Amino acid sequence: MSAVSEKQDVPKPSKFKEHRRSYRVLLRVPIAVMGETTQNTPFSEATVTQVVNAHGALIELATKVAPGQTLSIANLSSGEEVACRVVHSGTTKGGKTELAVEFVTPSPLFWKVAFPPPDWGPQK
Repeated sequence: MSAVSEKQDVPKPSKFKEHRRSYRVLLRVPIAVMGETTQNTPFSEATVTQVVNAHGALIELATKVAPGQTLSIANLSSGEEVACRVVHSGTTKGGKTELAVEFVTPSPLFWKVAFPPPDWGPQK
């Protein structure tokens, strides 16, 4: 008889919660994204954010860019512009790719939204 009797394909519950630097907020902010394509051609594309946080955003872009690439994002509501880096390239739907971007320099006020404080959440 085998000494291994536990199911190995069943994930065990994690003791640790996922830790994020800041809370995510579902917010559609009109933005313009500027930079260079993967073929080094300058581009500017209007889009909207899907999710924002104090450190960046989740956006959808038709222009092809690569993880690690630096872009500029202009908040069309405030006129402010900030440099950001592509940190993740996700799924492509309808010709647009989901991208996670983070600010090169922390810019918690860029989205003009008050994020919940770090201790906000369910009471223990």
